[in-house]
Amino acid sequence: MLVEIKNLVRYFPHTRAVNNISFGFDKGQIFGFVGPNGAGKTTTMRILATLDQPQYGDCFVDGYSVTQYPEKVRKLVGFMPDSLPMHNDISVREYVDFYARAYNIKNPARNKIVNEVMDFTDLHVIADKTLNALSKGMKQRVSLARALVHEPKVLILDEPANGLDPRARVQMRELFKALADNGMAILISSHILTELGELCSGVVFIEQGRLLDAGTISEISQRRAKASIEAEIRLIRSDDLELKLKQLSMRLLEIPGVVNPAVSRDHVELTLEDGESSAVAILRQLINDGFPIVDFRLRNNQLEDLFMTITNGNVQ
Repeated sequence: MLVEIKNLVRYFPHTRAVNNISFGFDKGQIFGFVGPNGAGKTTTMRILATLDQPQYGDCFVDGYSVTQYPEKVRKLVGFMPDSLPMHNDISVREYVDFYARAYNIKNPARNKIVNEVMDFTDLHVIADKTLNALSKGMKQRVSLARALVHEPKVLILDEPANGLDPRARVQMRELFKALADNGMAILISSHILTELGELCSGVVFIEQGRLLDAGTISEISQRRAKASIEAEIRLIRSDDLELKLKQLSMRLLEIPGVVNPAVSRDHVELTLEDGESSAVAILRQLINDGFPIVDFRLRNNQLEDLFMTITNGNVQ
């Protein structure tokens, strides 16, 4: 496994920010790091990025300990904090080039890498602007470029979508997918759980410094699965949609294993007592009955649902 966190402990006066947590993820994977504010996510990320040290435990990147070989780990890890440090008198290109020099990348390789990173993050159009003149979205792109300039194997992202508009979030998400497709391992913390669920192959839940669960979303869903499962059904839009939804709700009442069907705006919500195993048969029955179904969605794998099930909302 490319990244391993083993029995990590970090405490401050009156607070144990990280309390004996262990998890790992591999190349090509995007793992979400999820928990309430104050759960210990940023502290863990800073330790993994060699910006802080634990009292106990360790982190390993490609086999190298962050406490024993921090200089080797820094060459393998790119860290994107939740906000870009402000430098009013430096342009975007100068900023990215400075960090390339800090990693001792010499010309002509440095110029080539800086150009490639700025192309990837679409920064050439603002290359000569100073950092203080940039929007929040552009600052996040610059921060990502800085984290990528030394071609790391692991990318650590602390709330990268914080403050971004919807278009900027979508564009940033596509960049992360492209990096993972090229074999990069990514750990990303975010409170935008709907988007995180679409992006991540796995997730780590943490609260009050303690690890609650970790693994792929399907693995955690299976471990936490209830006997019943919530679902929602949407019909094709029509002038008589409201009537058809009421008819669908009434029909669902007649089907064994379906509980509490109810019309909610433009869809019907329901509970399946037998979980996923009954979904196919119910969907087939409804289609045979002539209902124009365009969406039949099970809700047990949604990250928001897992978050509400696993965490209690406690803070330190």
